[in-house]
Amino acid sequence: MDPLHLTTSRDDGTVTVSVSGELDIATAEVLRGRLARLLREAGHVRNGTLSLVVEVSGLSFIDAAGLGALVSAQNQAMSQDTPLRVTGAPPSMRRLLRITGLDAHLT
Repeated sequence: MDPLHLTTSRDDGTVTVSVSGELDIATAEVLRGRLARLLREAGHVRNGTLSLVVEVSGLSFIDAAGLGALVSAQNQAMSQDTPLRVTGAPPSMRRLLRITGLDAHLT
């Protein structure tokens, strides 16, 4: 098992969460919580728009619970007009996003 690691960085109105390891039913709530907290903070930004990037090139595995965490964050972001995008998806994740139709919403 490859543990989940999250690293958050901020640069010029963009918050990037780098995700590595396994994003599955055992770890999805960790990511969901981090993204929800960052999106709540983004909702309080007064001057300019804050955007959120979830960089996933370090993911070794993702399951439906992991996808659900990303969809939940996307829904929250859309409801408050905060741009959110997923970048760096490994080939297996890109395929999964394409098959589920989530590529149109998350990338």
